Amino acid sequence: MTETILITGGMVVTMDEQRRVLDRANVLVRDGRIAAIGDVSAPDARRIDASGMIVMPGLIDAHAHAGHSLVKTLGGGDSARWTQAVEEIYPRGSTPAFWGADGALAALERLKAGITTGLAIFGAYGSRTDAPDYAEAHAAAYQRVGVRLVICPGVSPPPYPNHFARWDGDAATPLAITLDDQLRVCEALVGTLHNDMTRVMLAAPVAPPDKPGAYADAAQATRALSRSLGVGFTQDGHRAGTVRAAAEQGLLGPDALLSHCIDIDAEEQAAIIASGAKVAHNPSANFSIMGRCPAIELVAAGGTVAICSDGTAPDRPFDLFRHMQQAMHYHRRHFRDAQILPPGKALEMVTIDAARALGMDAEIGSLEVGKRADIVLVDMQKPHLFPPDMPLYRLVCFANAADVDTVLVEGRVVMAGRAVPHIDERAVLADAAREATLAFTRSGMAPMAAMPDGFWRRTHYRA
Repeated sequence: MTETILITGGMVVTMDEQRRVLDRANVLVRDGRIAAIGDVSAPDARRIDASGMIVMPGLIDAHAHAGHSLVKTLGGGDSARWTQAVEEIYPRGSTPAFWGADGALAALERLKAGITTGLAIFGAYGSRTDAPDYAEAHAAAYQRVGVRLVICPGVSPPPYPNHFARWDGDAATPLAITLDDQLRVCEALVGTLHNDMTRVMLAAPVAPPDKPGAYADAAQATRALSRSLGVGFTQDGHRAGTVRAAAEQGLLGPDALLSHCIDIDAEEQAAIIASGAKVAHNPSANFSIMGRCPAIELVAAGGTVAICSDGTAPDRPFDLFRHMQQAMHYHRRHFRDAQILPPGKALEMVTIDAARALGMDAEIGSLEVGKRADIVLVDMQKPHLFPPDMPLYRLVCFANAADVDTVLVEGRVVMAGRAVPHIDERAVLADAAREATLAFTRSGMAPMAAMPDGFWRRTHYRA
């Protein structure tokens, strides 16, 4: 049972249905949930002074990737080389220790950015669903740090069998893994990992746009399993034509989360709205350079869209403040209209809308009595956040991850004054460095870490 906590004197941004903002209000936390908000006292409670801070729901990052924290800059800006490295390291160069080190590093970065719930794709293109212990190690690391995880194991693209390697010390055993093998691992992971702190969604690959039906068998088998197990379904990398294929294959529905969704036409947008599917919008991702997600149009039509990090690789952190700011400018530039995507809507898209995208809005995403106490305190007493007028504009337009002071998850204080006392941060960093180096060596990808030609003096990597 968690302790009783009274957060006092902050500006409470509830994100409830009325979007109430209460200045110098208190929040009472008892048994891991929000017990009261407003003029409330509790003599028996541990007090946290939030004077000069904004008290808000924990941020929710509804799309990112397991593994990427350890490989984030490989290839030096060449996305094709980076993808090549990932598709070799994950299935044939990684171990459970690699995934545990990545989970700890990612969870710690997310925690320090005020993210209390984060999704991690753990399959769909060369990831480790040949045995359960890889994903279990990743989830255990998140639980140790204290961040809520939505882990998405899935199946790798055809042709099958896929080729994996299991390492024992310096020796590797090649493995040929079928689609059914991977589906069995996914089912096992739902049984072992689906709980209050860790949720499971199943991931299926998205076929290339020029062959939208190429992965239909794998996607439909994964979708059928998600429905039979009662868990959500996600696909990473939708673009023009692939949403239409997903609708034709029967993959959509209110429990489906589609990422990127760039350059989708009016028919595909209508299919998303009609099915109740949700969209993970990643404004800082390379996909958003290649095309545009019509996030504004989808929201205007009644859809649910979350602003996400797609973190952390190859050039972006988990900082959702940065991604809110990017989203606002991204769509304003498209429409040539500076009034597009007000800051309040952007904030909704990383809190209550993101919770809805994950099917968790009854539990998290807003500060309301009875909901789980996932709470973030943002220190507004900083030069870049002054003067103190219009604080919500300052929060969204000027704050960054380093302004997060205190974080509660499930009513437990997991960070205070930016210190995470139950975690040896230096050990997390050392583990990450060691496991990344080992994985690069095993997979032959160490040269990818070299400084690329074109880093200096040029305006383009390729002359």
